Formats: sequence, C-alpha cells, structure tokens
Amino acid sequence: MFIECVVRAIKDFPMINISVDGYNIIKRKAINVGMAAALPSGNLIVPVIKNADMMNLVGLTKMVNDLAARARNNKLAPEEISGGTFTLTNVGGFGNVMGTPIINQPQVAIMATGSIKKKPAVIETDMGDVIAIRHMMFLSLSYDHRVVDGSLGGSFLRRVGDYMEQWDVNREV
Repeated sequence: MFIECVVRAIKDFPMINISVDGYNIIKRKAINVGMAAALPSGNLIVPVIKNADMMNLVGLTKMVNDLAARARNNKLAPEEISGGTFTLTNVGGFGNVMGTPIINQPQVAIMATGSIKKKPAVIETDMGDVIAIRHMMFLSLSYDHRVVDGSLGGSFLRRVGDYMEQWDVNREV
C-alpha cells in the first residue's frame, strides 16, 4: 500500500525521481523503489522493486514479500540491490513515530514511515468540532536540497499522505 501511494505521488511529482551525477541532473523514466529491509544481524539492505509503476497492488505485495524474505536469508543478487530511484524505509517497525533517514545517493529523496499510534485529533463535523481517537502516522522525507526544494518536497509528501488517507479498502485488486 505504501509503495503504491509513493509511486502514484512520484508520477505526480517526477522531479523527486531524479538523480545527481556531478553537475548533471538525470531525469529517471523508470520508477524503481528501494525498500529498506532490516536484517537479523541488525544491518540494513535496500532491495529494489524495478518498474514499480508497472505493478498492481498484488504484484507489489508479492515482490515486497519475496525481496524481504530473500534479504533476511542473504539470497539477493547484486542487481536486486542497485538501480533504485527513490527509497522507502519504515522506522515505525521499531516503534518510532518519526525518523530522519539518510538519502541513498545518487537518489535525491527517501521517505520514512513512522509507527501507527492512536492519538486524539480534532474532527470537524456538521455539529461542530469534536475530539476523537484516531490512528495516526507521521511520514518524513529527507531530500537533496541541491535539486529538491521545500515546495517540491512538501508537496510530494502531502500527496503521499493524501493517497494514504483516501485509500479504498473495498477496492478490487
């Protein structure tokens, strides 16, 4: 679900899907999403879902499960950990609500998902504002300010959040 929302937002903001090579900016056509995977040793590896924009939710799910399982068993091929154009990491898996990930260069951005926690939130209703318990999650984005400014970074992150909040759990896959 997270990867699909990220891919949709990258399509809306393709300047997030670029890389820097010296003084050159390279616009990437393929959307290859790196997914940080924690290893039993405590280390981290980033397998890449190549052409993630060409997969549906079922295809993405199968690829995530396959890459994660093979990462944990040290069965990834070198080409499966290269060629990423954007990375997603989950600091929430360790109970953190927020994190500041390091960009996997030459990529220019990486997004972190925090843990989902119940929090009080103000909800606007026809009867006025009410405070209710809601499930909430923080998203954070680190980006290379040489090529991604705050407007692009903030707009991209908001779009990912919008896609997450608008997710239809009853849609056909």
